[in-house]
Amino acid sequence: MKFNRKKYSDDILLNLYEELLRPRMIEEKMLILLRQNRISKWFSGIGQEAIAVGITQAIQPDEYILPMHRNLGVFTGRKLPFDRLFAQWQGTAMGYTKGRDRSFHFGTNEHHIVGMISHLGPQNGVADGIALATKLRKEKKITVVFNGDGGTSEGDFHEALNVAAVWDLPVIFVVENNGYGLSTPSQEQFRCKQFIDKAIGYGMEGIQVDGNNILEVYDTVRNLAEKLRKSPRPVLLECLTFRMRGHEEASGTKYVPKKLMEEWGKKDPVQNFEDFLVKEKILDKKSVDAIRKRIKQEIEAGLEVAFRETHPAPDAETELQDLFAPYEPQVTAPAEKTSEKRFIDAISDGLRESMERHDNLVLMGQDIAEYGGVFKITEGFVERFGKDRVRNTPLCESAIVGAGLGLSIKGMKAMVEMQFADFVTEGFNQIINNLAKTHWRWGQAADVVVRMPTGAGTAAGPFHSQSNEAWFFHTPGLKIVYPSNPYDAKGLLCAALDDPNPYLYFEHKLMYRSIKGQVPDGYYQVEVGKAALTREGSQLSIITYGMGVHWAAEILDAMPEISADILDLRTLLPWDKEAVSDTVRKTNRVLILHEDTLTGGIGGEISAWISEHLFEHLDAPVLRVAGLDTPIPFAPTLENNFLPKIRLRAAIERLAGY
Repeated sequence: MKFNRKKYSDDILLNLYEELLRPRMIEEKMLILLRQNRISKWFSGIGQEAIAVGITQAIQPDEYILPMHRNLGVFTGRKLPFDRLFAQWQGTAMGYTKGRDRSFHFGTNEHHIVGMISHLGPQNGVADGIALATKLRKEKKITVVFNGDGGTSEGDFHEALNVAAVWDLPVIFVVENNGYGLSTPSQEQFRCKQFIDKAIGYGMEGIQVDGNNILEVYDTVRNLAEKLRKSPRPVLLECLTFRMRGHEEASGTKYVPKKLMEEWGKKDPVQNFEDFLVKEKILDKKSVDAIRKRIKQEIEAGLEVAFRETHPAPDAETELQDLFAPYEPQVTAPAEKTSEKRFIDAISDGLRESMERHDNLVLMGQDIAEYGGVFKITEGFVERFGKDRVRNTPLCESAIVGAGLGLSIKGMKAMVEMQFADFVTEGFNQIINNLAKTHWRWGQAADVVVRMPTGAGTAAGPFHSQSNEAWFFHTPGLKIVYPSNPYDAKGLLCAALDDPNPYLYFEHKLMYRSIKGQVPDGYYQVEVGKAALTREGSQLSIITYGMGVHWAAEILDAMPEISADILDLRTLLPWDKEAVSDTVRKTNRVLILHEDTLTGGIGGEISAWISEHLFEHLDAPVLRVAGLDTPIPFAPTLENNFLPKIRLRAAIERLAGY
């Protein structure tokens, strides 16, 4: 291995050596502790340290890095306290996730690090968002995100590279090419001979370096970072290296040919650099021993503190409280002056006035800029707020939702429009496993609202008509709102965009131009988590939301003999248990109505809660009326048969006569 020190001083070379040695010595200690059964698991980066160390030392301390399991040198290079870092690995309360997650699955804004989740790839979209924020703020900063070679097969990787290229984002996408994805060799993962070839397809520069040569990594990234700060653009950096241990220690390395292990063993990044420094007379045996002794003392001191820690005492209230970032809503009262507006115009008003209120709010979605979105909700927004804040996106839903989280990490707000709610499946992982869990895991708010044009009734078939709120209703850490009228549509959207927590905002397409109402002029909020009693009666209660509110009112208008409450939930997470309790206690008969399919729908949960908590107040079984348990058909006759409206009158008659 040849080292070219160029004009770097002895001090820089010594610092690189110490930073290289520190993660190696920690790993060697962890392997001993693993054999002693004092730690439960370890993902080794032995043999790959020069990549994480060289990159971390080459960029500025306040530039974000998104590392993975084998990048311990990022954490040690950013000077995380050893006691707290070791406690994190042990799952104790002193760790960065309070025992809620393992190893490197955490972030720390203090050290400008955002850790991975187990699903390989989503970190790339988050890196895009962080880089976008720095670019919008003209901060002249770069972002670095790590990938293993296996993880580059994931769609998230390709989406994020595409978005970064289209938007000229200053991101260095690092690929640690160690020849294997766990045990699967590269030739069974992809057909290209080298990763820099993939850069060509995205119109970005690709650079390949010897990932075991600390000076080559450091010098390349240092010079590259200087260029990207001046001229923002993404770069794919391929680092050739080899993992000398198993994917994790239980995996072993039997699948690796012995000759290959021997060849890479000779390229050890720590030993080779140490030999070079000795040859350059920068190090000698005495100084090496002194450095090792000092690092060993640091490690032992950190372990002594970490091992004194115990697993956190469980407390249900604390666990629930930490799901969301603290937020005290400043509920703004509506103005007295109102105007009649369509449902779609109320949503547009809420977006526009929130953009005026929050100058750090960025809107992202397919065709939302000059075209104004497929439903024209953002028409005219580019002229008013500019293309930086009203951004057309490539068809990369996962990367864009991830970018929303990245903007949040930099203290900004994001609205992501799904062109149709059906398409959210492409961003499902980011919503479920990143947005919903990030604050609970390491205290980072996910200030993202995902708008979801939803629902049937327009003969749009099975891929443009689904009601999919139940997919997310099961996920702690999300908030879900679903307005049924223009007043709530505007007020709930303003409230969601003000709150620093992740929201799914469902807006029924059929209501866009068919439902009108008086809407206050100017900014206001509707309180999240509060249902609305839209009709009062005495015989039974219909608990519903969205189009169900209008179906119930229409059917009851045709049944003057029936006196019923209609309770519009408005918010699905959290749903208003107090309002549900009040109407059940009042009428003693309950029907739950929703457009979504019956099995696994939200009505099942509310019904179960009523049966568990209000059984003694029921004079009849809780009935549910919902969509058929089929996909939504295209033909209007079949779609009408799918929807619950045609079955609602019979259910009301059955309940009233029970």
